[in-house]
Amino acid sequence: MPSETALDKEPERRGSPSSVGVLIVTAVVLAAVVAAALTALSAGASYALLGLPDPGPFTQYGLPVIRVITESGAVVSIGALLLAAFGIPAQPSRALAADGYAAVRTAGWAAGVWCVGAVLMVPFIAADATGRPVGDVLDFEVLFGLIDALEQAKAWLLTAVIAFVVVLACRVVLSWGWTVVTFGLSLLALFPVIATGHSASGGSHDIATNSLLFHLFGAALWVGGLVALVAHAARRGAHLPVVARRYSLIALVCWVAMALSGVINAFVRMTPEQLFTTDYGLLMLLKIAALVVLGVFGYFQRRSAVQHIEEKTGVAALLRLGAVEALVMFATIGIGVALGRTPPPDGVVRGVPDRTELLIGYPLPEPPTAFRLVFDWRFDLVYGTLALAMAALYLVGVRRLRKRGDSWPVGRTIAWLCGCATLLVATSSGIGKYAPAVFSVHMGQHMLLSMLAPVFLVLAGPTSLALRVFKPAGKEQPPGPREWLLAFVHSPVTRALTNPIVALVLFVGSFYALYFTGLFEAALTQHWAHLAMNAHFLLVGYIFYWPVIGVDPAPRQLPPMGKVGLVFASMPFHAFFGIALMMSSTVIGGDFYRGLDLPWITDLLADQRLGGGLAWASGEVPLVVVMLALLIQWSRADNRAARRIDRKADADGDAELNAYNEMLKRLADKDNQRSS
Repeated sequence: MPSETALDKEPERRGSPSSVGVLIVTAVVLAAVVAAALTALSAGASYALLGLPDPGPFTQYGLPVIRVITESGAVVSIGALLLAAFGIPAQPSRALAADGYAAVRTAGWAAGVWCVGAVLMVPFIAADATGRPVGDVLDFEVLFGLIDALEQAKAWLLTAVIAFVVVLACRVVLSWGWTVVTFGLSLLALFPVIATGHSASGGSHDIATNSLLFHLFGAALWVGGLVALVAHAARRGAHLPVVARRYSLIALVCWVAMALSGVINAFVRMTPEQLFTTDYGLLMLLKIAALVVLGVFGYFQRRSAVQHIEEKTGVAALLRLGAVEALVMFATIGIGVALGRTPPPDGVVRGVPDRTELLIGYPLPEPPTAFRLVFDWRFDLVYGTLALAMAALYLVGVRRLRKRGDSWPVGRTIAWLCGCATLLVATSSGIGKYAPAVFSVHMGQHMLLSMLAPVFLVLAGPTSLALRVFKPAGKEQPPGPREWLLAFVHSPVTRALTNPIVALVLFVGSFYALYFTGLFEAALTQHWAHLAMNAHFLLVGYIFYWPVIGVDPAPRQLPPMGKVGLVFASMPFHAFFGIALMMSSTVIGGDFYRGLDLPWITDLLADQRLGGGLAWASGEVPLVVVMLALLIQWSRADNRAARRIDRKADADGDAELNAYNEMLKRLADKDNQRSS
């Protein structure tokens, strides 16, 4: 075996940045060929099913090829930013190190490919949707008319804009904090395309879109992370063992997420027997087989390489295995693109969904009784999974503390589980099921997410628990979860959001901005907007209650009376919002609710007034909980102060009290001398 010196002097034998570039190009070409070849199997049937003329081979095969190139640019950009943000340590000044800067530059070039590809996707989507050659839609007036009519074309155009911002950011980013922001922006650029397409339309589109969300985000982090890891190993980058171990964990989580979400998305679109009788099913079987190969062989082989990464042979093994796995991964991308071009069979087998199912994803034949609101569940893949994951991670953290002999208050654990249960009930029970179609139920969900769940969550002290569970990364090691969490808590953004005025405006002002400006009505028809609204409700509630009753130290500490004042300052605005809804003579979102044509809702205005009453009355419950929590916290603070005084007195023989008594005695003696 060559000596360590020989290996250091001959990096080309083990890999180099240029060889990684060749690998990426080869993988993209392979994926494009796979996508085009598999698309050819069902292209004609797709146009015939939609009643469109054949647009010609250039449109048919150019669309999947361009999409493969675009998605390849996306995953490489996301993976490189993931490496720069969470794999490579920044310098003590928080400036990027050389390896981090190289990863960001790679991300910028890949984002450029992503941006150009997304722009090219627009005319191809327009041509494909109308069954015309691409040349026929390149006229600006025709193209802009089609963009206005096609949601997918709009989505790709928005993706191009966000990808262009990522390109610009990668050119100017020099610090770790802004690298994390750029990474988040790159993930956001995936969302417009996820929210459109056949997963976002027809029956059960809520489940299909949510599962696709997990699937594509998992794929981007998995594939992009692998490419970044191979490139880092080829550069002989610093802290390769840590980077490889972190990626191995990410890969396992992403594989599980992709496998489960892929199965869910598939069976929303087909029955089990259609796996073997339709083109869509056969492509799905091919993709499942590829995922199984990647999951089994890739994980165990890479694990072996990671264990020996300190040795030069381990680096070489990682490069070889990573190259093979990358090729299979990009071929899987090609299969996925072909799958997206193949019409699912459920439109023929399951019939045409009714109007309610088309708009919200599922039928609602019966009214929301108290029994149905409690027991008629439809699990929310995003927030239901989030609630269960949050509960599980918290319990794992508490268990780790107790295993090493540390204690954790039971009351905090109960509070966290109550918050997770509130989130689960609000989004996955009958409340979550009826909320998209009934304004009063939506308002009840809003109050649970913004005014009750955050109260429980902030009382649980999740940040304090995490800081006690996670160990410091150690000197000269890349920052870990503990350092990332501390950086977030002390970041300027967190300090700004927890400013009492900002928190109050966000908490109560968003009520008025959402419901009285037309924003709510515009969001009703979009599933992604419902996801965003629920996230907003939960986050602004947490931001408001954190500095008031939160167990975790907030970046801005409020005095006791300031906390009470902030709570009472929100009450008039909240009450007036509920009264304004009850007094309004205009139905908010009336066109959408009338379009649902639910026979058991005969008076939309009465339902809106009921929602306003819920908003007005529900403000009292959190107030009671908040005041009770404040009283308990103040009582405990007084007891802790008394115990500190007692301990100090025991240690110094009550020196402070003796000094005080001596001072009083001297004053009394002086008074006696003057009087005599």
